[in-house]
Amino acid sequence: MRRVGILAIQGDVAAHAKRLEQVGAEAVPVLHEADLAGLDALILPGGESTTIAKGMDRQKLWEPIRAFAASGRPLFGTCAGAILLAREVERQPVPTLGLLDVVAVRNAYGTQVDSFAAVVDDGAAPGLAGLRCLFIRAPQLRPRGPGVEVLARVDGRPVLVREGNLFAATFHPELTDDPRVHALVLGVGL
Repeated sequence: MRRVGILAIQGDVAAHAKRLEQVGAEAVPVLHEADLAGLDALILPGGESTTIAKGMDRQKLWEPIRAFAASGRPLFGTCAGAILLAREVERQPVPTLGLLDVVAVRNAYGTQVDSFAAVVDDGAAPGLAGLRCLFIRAPQLRPRGPGVEVLARVDGRPVLVREGNLFAATFHPELTDDPRVHALVLGVGL
C-alpha cells in the first residue's frame, strides 16, 4: 500500500485521506520533517496560502519539501497548495517553494461567495473526461515553460497541470467523490 503524506497545517486533510483510501493508499498527516520519511507521495492541500506558508516557516518544512520534490516522488498541490508550488505569484504574493514553472494568480475567480463548480473542457488528459471541479477562492495558473503539461482546462484556462513529478490543481478534487485526480497523481488505475 502506498503511503501518501498530506501537509496538515491547514486544509481538508480528512477529505484528501478519503480520496486516497478510494485509490488504495494510506494517508499520513505531515507536520514535521520526520513525517516525510517513507512516503511515496505528498499532497499540499488547499486552505489559505499565507497561513500555510507561515506554518511551513514555523515547522521548518521549506527545504525538506524541496528535497522531497527533488527525490522524484509525486508532489501534488491543490488550490493554495498549487500557489505554494509556483515559481511566481501575483496578487498579494506569498513565499513559495518555487518548484513549478507557473505563475499563480491568487483569488483569480473572486472571493468565497464567487465559488463555483464546472466540468473540464473536452480534450482533458485520458481518464479525466467529464471531471467535475470545485473552485473556492481559486487561483489561476499561467504555465511559463515548455515543461509544464496542461492536463485539464475549464473555459480554456489550465486547472490541472504537471511538470515531471509535480502536479497542481486550481480546484479541490478532494471535495467530490471522484478519486480520478488522486489516482492520476499516484499513477494507479481505477
